Amino acid sequence: MTRVALRPLAGADLVERTRYYRDVGGDDVAARFFDAAVSALTAIEKMPGIGTPQIAELIGVPGVRRVGVEGFPCGWYYFERSEQIDVVRLLADRQHLAAILDEDDPR
Repeated sequence: MTRVALRPLAGADLVERTRYYRDVGGDDVAARFFDAAVSALTAIEKMPGIGTPQIAELIGVPGVRRVGVEGFPCGWYYFERSEQIDVVRLLADRQHLAAILDEDDPR
């Protein structure tokens, strides 16, 4: 199994989104979100190719893949590397992905 490595921004995104769901929905919603986000990371770790590669074509960032967080409008964005899975961001579906990923230059 390939190791998942969260970049600092991906970890910060997880904390920020969990706080957001706690603020708008309470502790139960925040806990459900956190569990779903971790479950998505586990799925990526077990099967790195699970993420959709079409997002790379749509936003012009070669190699990026996306896996959604079940039940929530957001997803993990990552690159498959030979030594690890490089998780770069956890973003809401409505965020401007190309600008954010280009700004962070995850390649």
